[in-house]
Amino acid sequence: MLDTAYLRNHPEEALNRLSKRNIDAEGLLAKAAGLDEKRRSTQNALDALLAEMNDHARSIGELMKAGKKAEAEEARARATELKEGIAAMKDQLAAAEKALHEHLWTIPNTPQERVPAGKTPEDNQVVAQHGELPRLAAGAKPHWELAEEYGLFSLELGVKLTGAGFPVYTGQGAKLERALIAFFLDRATEAGYMEVIPPLLVNADSAFATGQLPDKEGQMYHATADDLFLIPTAEVPITNLFRDVILEAGALPVKRVGYTPCFRREAGSYGKDVRGLNRVHQFDKVEIVRIEPPERSDAALEEMTAHVKGLLEALELPYRQLLLCGGDMGFTSAITYDMEVYSGAQQRWLEVSSISNFETYQSNRLKLRYRGEDKKPRLAHTLNGSALALARIVAALLENNQTPQGIRIPNALQPYTGFGMIVKK
Repeated sequence: MLDTAYLRNHPEEALNRLSKRNIDAEGLLAKAAGLDEKRRSTQNALDALLAEMNDHARSIGELMKAGKKAEAEEARARATELKEGIAAMKDQLAAAEKALHEHLWTIPNTPQERVPAGKTPEDNQVVAQHGELPRLAAGAKPHWELAEEYGLFSLELGVKLTGAGFPVYTGQGAKLERALIAFFLDRATEAGYMEVIPPLLVNADSAFATGQLPDKEGQMYHATADDLFLIPTAEVPITNLFRDVILEAGALPVKRVGYTPCFRREAGSYGKDVRGLNRVHQFDKVEIVRIEPPERSDAALEEMTAHVKGLLEALELPYRQLLLCGGDMGFTSAITYDMEVYSGAQQRWLEVSSISNFETYQSNRLKLRYRGEDKKPRLAHTLNGSALALARIVAALLENNQTPQGIRIPNALQPYTGFGMIVKK
């Protein structure tokens, strides 16, 4: 949620940044300014009534001591009127605050200046590319055909058990999935991230604090009997570990990593772009989360991106780094890099990671603060990144490494799989 002090003190900057999202930035900010002014004027009126009430409370005692009973009774009558007015004004203030906050929830984060303006993924900028694109032999198969041939996973069994978009990994496919999880977790802990195993269900307060509610309510699975939500990413529970927390300066940076299954209802089930593991409702992901002071968050974003690049290079996957435009960026993000790997058999790029700096947008909802050198609490910056999402990583690994002898496992992964080649049973 945007900070009202920022909107009040830097209106032109907020407008310029928010305009990159291809929304009615001027209208949204003008309404926010009006609601903020109403809240502030109501607060000032309440403060004036409270001050007058305090004056009357003192004067009643003084009048009684001076024997001025009639005047004291008049003061008591006025105090009764003030109490009623104060109660009514408190209700008005609560309503004004609610209206302001509910409007602020509808305004996305303001993109950083270096974020390009744009409407669609076509407006994203390629800022880096690494590795040669694979040249596969004629007749190379997409990963869903390889999975059937080698017995690695089954979408049909997932339909039987649950529905479309819930794969069942088997045999060497299950071992490959487990090996990737362990590999990603080990690399993250070596980089200084503390591992966390969080719950897979969160309450509405947690979903709101990181921005999934109300923006993405329809994309989450909702356990209605208990009003709990299946997590779309480990970012939600891990970041919420620090909700309503004030961190001491020496506690920063906070670096956490967690593996979880992730659940997303928005996944499609038709068309070539969503075949196989390209888009599923349940997938495994290792997530890295950081909490930083504002002056360090941009550097932290680059460090997290370098970490993801290192994983992709170790897996020998060609990748490219995109800087997302304002119109394609997540609701809560101030800047996002997407990492894509090249799928040789499909001959297309697949997104496998998003790394974002949310600045104070999440921490304002979380009430997550830290103490600076002057000991005053300030909003921290939060960041998170996929390191990595496994479904499309598996797809690219299977396709890019297919040979007449079998599917080759990258050298860095072999200590985790225990085999160097996936072969037909």
